[in-house]
Amino acid sequence: MCAEGRPDETPWGDRIFAGEVSDAYLQRADVQRGYTVVIWRGRHVAEPTELSDEEASRFWREVLRVGRALEAHLGPVKMNYELLGNSLPHLHAHVVPRYADDPRPGWPFPFPEEKRPAIPEDELLRDVDALRGLAVES
Repeated sequence: MCAEGRPDETPWGDRIFAGEVSDAYLQRADVQRGYTVVIWRGRHVAEPTELSDEEASRFWREVLRVGRALEAHLGPVKMNYELLGNSLPHLHAHVVPRYADDPRPGWPFPFPEEKRPAIPEDELLRDVDALRGLAVES
């Protein structure tokens, strides 16, 4: 993640937010509508405990800004914020809207083990456009 710079698109998602210290990418895979990954773009760290208090404050403010944009656009019943990094040791947060009819309401989101097809391009781009505007306003 450190070496990729701050691209508008990656093979996995389209950037919906470019903050001071993070970028947020709406994921292309049809895992859950609105599933977004917020990537820390400061110096390399794997854990949030490696951030200074100021860095942590800035990162979490931006993660919440993305969460608010997702809430405003998609109207989920709950938002999940997950810090994983087991397979990719660079600080990033998975922001997952939860819906009443999702695969496992009341439990952690069941990420599929198999590769998922891409969200239809027209649907993805509608959400990207809407979320870019909302993330800027938040």
